[in-house]
Amino acid sequence: MSHHETIPSEQQQELQQANDLQARVPDPEVVPKAKRRQFTAKYKLRILEEVDRCKERGQIGELLRREGLYSSHLSKWRQQRAHGQLQGLAPKKRGRTVQDPSATELARLRRENERLRAQLEQAEIIIDVQKKLAGLLGLTTDESESNEQES
Repeated sequence: MSHHETIPSEQQQELQQANDLQARVPDPEVVPKAKRRQFTAKYKLRILEEVDRCKERGQIGELLRREGLYSSHLSKWRQQRAHGQLQGLAPKKRGRTVQDPSATELARLRRENERLRAQLEQAEIIIDVQKKLAGLLGLTTDESESNEQES
């Protein structure tokens, strides 16, 4: 009978080991898009104050692990604080800056103005060449006839 009693306990141990293994295996599901963390200026200042209070060896590392931060965060935040950029400690919106609509319109109108000036210059050159060609061929143009009639 003792043999029969040990088999169930061995199976229980195997089941327990399998359960422990499943508990240790991380979830393989991948998050579709990682979200960038943003820290408020108040949070950054609080962390920097806590770091400044750390006196013993390893306290800063413990604080970083507890908060899930990197030492590069601290160096960047210290630099911003040293420059007195309390607003600089606030998270910044990423991406292109939104321009004033009037500035965009002004830039568009300037480009159009330059394009039209270039077209006008080209048209004036063509007209000048046509006048010279008409003069060489002895043809009269509307302008020359109107000038002769006025005289």
